[in-house]
Amino acid sequence: MASDSLIYKRVVIKAGTRLLTSGGTTLNVDVLGSIARQVAQIRASGAEVLLVSSGAVAAGRQTFASSDPHDSVANRQTLAAIGQPKLMSTYSSLFNDLGIEIAQALVSHRDMIDRLSYLNIRNTLSSLLAYKVIPILNENDVVAVEELGGEFAGDNDRLAALIANVIEADLLLLLGEVPGLYTADPNLDSTATLIPIIDSIDSRIEEIAKGTVTSEGTGGMTSKIAAAKLATAAGTTVVIADGNVEDVILNIASGDPIGSKFLASATKLESRKRWMLSNMSSAHSVTIDEGALKALLESGKSLLPAGITAIVGEFHRGDIIRIVTESGRHIAGGITNYASEELVIISGQHSKEILAILGYSYGDEAVHRDNLVLV
Repeated sequence: MASDSLIYKRVVIKAGTRLLTSGGTTLNVDVLGSIARQVAQIRASGAEVLLVSSGAVAAGRQTFASSDPHDSVANRQTLAAIGQPKLMSTYSSLFNDLGIEIAQALVSHRDMIDRLSYLNIRNTLSSLLAYKVIPILNENDVVAVEELGGEFAGDNDRLAALIANVIEADLLLLLGEVPGLYTADPNLDSTATLIPIIDSIDSRIEEIAKGTVTSEGTGGMTSKIAAAKLATAAGTTVVIADGNVEDVILNIASGDPIGSKFLASATKLESRKRWMLSNMSSAHSVTIDEGALKALLESGKSLLPAGITAIVGEFHRGDIIRIVTESGRHIAGGITNYASEELVIISGQHSKEILAILGYSYGDEAVHRDNLVLV
């Protein structure tokens, strides 16, 4: 494959548990070998590749027969600790046969919250790519239990989107055992058809995902759509596809129409805005009225307290918060100049009244335009 046949030059590939185990409980080395071969081929054609791989727990089960009947979080942490070196050893052997060096990185969303840590991760990954090394990443299951406990289903989907944001990837490829997003659950509706192109992830797309049942490890379609929304907002194209399709990575990297493609909804963002986008918490948000919505979207203005109608969660000055419409649509986010308790008091008020109301002022804006990113 010639380098000029590649559509994407920097690719993040996420391989799900269901794919890597072929639906079983232990790793399928043939599947890992196929991924390694295809990664080697697109790398030889000029692409930079990062792999986000599930499978640590499955690798642990392969060598350690657990007697835990409930598969508790503690047991899965134990299996992940046992399995992670086994997983990396398998990848190391496969890539070594192809003449490629790999590097392991265990990260979590918490590592991205601090701006300095975010930059350190970006610099390390960029350096590895410059040295022609394949970074293989996974959620640090031993200390980050959200995915294992089911609190945040499909955390490796989100991790892959975060990594795509960090290194400004052209393509995020989410590989599992489902062909893509359908108009309805194909298991329940025989008329359901694959949606090949999605140019905007709106409420309709999110509702379709919620109604689609899959057996994709701890994830499922909802987590994949959430990851796609995060990545496309930062300028990365996302494809959800069946990893069992022959040469799926090679063909998608060359632009073949396989799976469901989510088009980037923004141009490439600067690093600081990518960091803000990656760290918006749904637990911290403000709701805005139509006037504020128009000011943000059409005039490129800052968010003023006068346009805020509701505050959700407890947050501090300097935290990253979501900005949502009164219908619940997430349209932006950024660094707040005021804590939640302060915004409760000054919301709906003119900025010139902040000093008189609070006795102090951190500025006219609730979120300044320079600290705000649209999604």
